[in-house]
Amino acid sequence: MVRQGNIDNPPKTPLVPGFECCGIVESVAENTQGFEIGDRVMAFMNYNAWAEVVCTPVDFVYKMPDDMTFTEAAAFSLNFVAAYMMLFEVASLQEGMSVLVHSAGGAVGQAVAQLCSTVPNVTVFGIASCFKHTSIKDSVTHLFDRNADYIQEVKKISPDGVDIVLDCLCGENTGKSLSLLKPLGTYILYGASNMVTGETKSFFSFAKSWWQVEKVNPIKLYEENKVIAGFSLLNLLFKQGGCNLVKSAMDKLLSLYEQKKIRPVVDSLWALEEVKEAMQRIHDRGNIGKLILDVEKSPTPLMANDSTETSEAGEEEEEPEGDNDSKERMPFIH
Repeated sequence: MVRQGNIDNPPKTPLVPGFECCGIVESVAENTQGFEIGDRVMAFMNYNAWAEVVCTPVDFVYKMPDDMTFTEAAAFSLNFVAAYMMLFEVASLQEGMSVLVHSAGGAVGQAVAQLCSTVPNVTVFGIASCFKHTSIKDSVTHLFDRNADYIQEVKKISPDGVDIVLDCLCGENTGKSLSLLKPLGTYILYGASNMVTGETKSFFSFAKSWWQVEKVNPIKLYEENKVIAGFSLLNLLFKQGGCNLVKSAMDKLLSLYEQKKIRPVVDSLWALEEVKEAMQRIHDRGNIGKLILDVEKSPTPLMANDSTETSEAGEEEEEPEGDNDSKERMPFIH
């Protein structure tokens, strides 16, 4: 979406993309506390993360656990913080609730599934492209094809609907998702990947996606006791001063990681020179989990489970119709 300019106030080119990274501290500013040269860290960036050397304020930097690899660290921050804050800060996930997550095979979707497993008796309904089902079926309670009538399938299992819906697609999925909410249920929009359909920005795709969004009637919301929310971690961090909120979430997430309750899902590793091919894999909706740019990797594909070491990545988007079985795929990391 950044590449195509499908965001508010897109940055001017030339531009170095990327919002998260990990590595080793090379230098610190005067009076900086808590970090030393040589520390292994992961960090948020307001762009510029796809580089060999980056600079970012100390408030956006976190020490890596001793047993966390660079590959895991590069895939950890954005996905898990976004998933955690949506589930626990916005939607107040509790024991016995149900969650429907679109793009369940993407990096955030997999983080959501893992975090739901830390709460007793949470039912997770996952929506994903059919060819990803074999790889992700064990991470959710129920799994449905995104091109099928998943609304009716969900209602067969849970006639009253679900407590939480997490939607990164927008468009026609918004109305469908709202119809599934129980009273006091929460719908959270955290992306609009249906707007990305071609190689370049498309006004038609943008307009179609916007037109398909069901117009929300505030009176109907009040009568049906439903909650609609939006969530942007990047805006919270870089525009709204949410560093302390994010730090609190990160502390809890690192504790869960050290307890071996969560682990980032990595799709594949790529050299910086292969960024075009890596971006194409995201664009083709072929990834399960995160794609990693590894500054130490030489070009040519490297399967993710062939390496234990290292930064930015992608989220699954709408699956185009057609035969997906012919797509090249890389192994899911268990």
